[in-house]
Amino acid sequence: MENEILRETVGRIMDAFGSDLERITIERAVFGLFFSGVKLSTGHGGVCYTPVKEMPEAVCCPSSARAMPLSGRLKGRTAAEYLEYIFDRNILKRTLGIAALNALSTLYWQLKPPADYTIQYGYNAFDDVDPRRYDYSVVVGALVPMLKKLIAADADFTVMEMDRRTLKGKELDHYLPPSEADKCVPKADLMVITGVTVLNDTLPGLLELRKPGAEILVTGPTVSMLPDAFFKRGVTSLGGIVVTKADELLDLLCEGGSGYHFFGKSAEQTVVRPK
Repeated sequence: MENEILRETVGRIMDAFGSDLERITIERAVFGLFFSGVKLSTGHGGVCYTPVKEMPEAVCCPSSARAMPLSGRLKGRTAAEYLEYIFDRNILKRTLGIAALNALSTLYWQLKPPADYTIQYGYNAFDDVDPRRYDYSVVVGALVPMLKKLIAADADFTVMEMDRRTLKGKELDHYLPPSEADKCVPKADLMVITGVTVLNDTLPGLLELRKPGAEILVTGPTVSMLPDAFFKRGVTSLGGIVVTKADELLDLLCEGGSGYHFFGKSAEQTVVRPK
């Protein structure tokens, strides 16, 4: 099933920028160990999670070349072309496409400050989440800060994660495989969902299962994009980033950097909420 959230978000960007998307080009494109990113010719940057675990075929040079056939020819291409990558079957092309979408979203906010929602800068999406306010919570992804808060509060929760090996200790006591989402998601008063679900197209299905009125936070640099399509489907807040120093950030990604290396230095955390 095509990710309608991404399709609608891309549509908003295309309507906003029109033919300018053929003039805005990609100045840099980087694949990092944890995150990948791009820098636009406007100077704006964007990032996306690097889906290393979703590339089992990339284990030797010939198969890796098939995994990313455009290596060495990524810069100079238009933003319009990168937006098309978002709907490609090649997961690495999709990764760069979403990074470009995030960069364009930052440019959009600079040119047209939002009227229907607020953006808090320098703010962690987990800060206002109090697990004690909810009878039952679901966490999608190994979101360690959230899991620590839930365990410290002795909360009733379930964590779903594709790779069970990323969970430790008491986290495993609350584990449920993603294939059994229908057993827990419809009961959740709070859902905290990794932004990686946007990249792998699992977010729409999770939102269809949501409990009416549930608090839903989708978080991670991957979802640093226009929020309208998310809010339309019940998401109550988005936690992302805004790149402030694109070249510095991409240099960090080249060296295996993660959020701990760039938050507050070359990127700011953000929380986006509807008014």
